[in-house]
Amino acid sequence: MITLTHFLVVSACIFSIGLYTVLSKKNAIMILVGIELMINAAILNFVAFGKYDKVSYSGQIFALFAIVLAAAAVAVGLAIVLNVYRHYNTINPDEVNQLKDK
Repeated sequence: MITLTHFLVVSACIFSIGLYTVLSKKNAIMILVGIELMINAAILNFVAFGKYDKVSYSGQIFALFAIVLAAAAVAVGLAIVLNVYRHYNTINPDEVNQLKDK
C-alpha cells in the first residue's frame, strides 16, 4: 500500500531535481523547466495531503488553482525569454548584462 511517506519522498526527489536544475543550468529555458518541476512537487504534496482529508478535499482544489497559476507563469516566462532572445540573440542569463538600451 502506498502511504503518505511515499508521496512525500517522491515529491522531495522531484523538488531536489528542480532545485539542482535551477542552480546549475545556464539556459533560461532549463531554468524555467526546473521551476516547473519545483511547482509540480508542491502540487504533488497538495494532492497527497488532500487524499487524507476526507471532509473537503481542499488539497485537490488548491492543486487545481496551483496548476492554473503555474501555466500562466510559464506563459509569461516564455514571453520574457522570447523578447530577451530577440533583443540579445541569446538565452543565457549570464550574457544579458543590461535591462535597458541607451
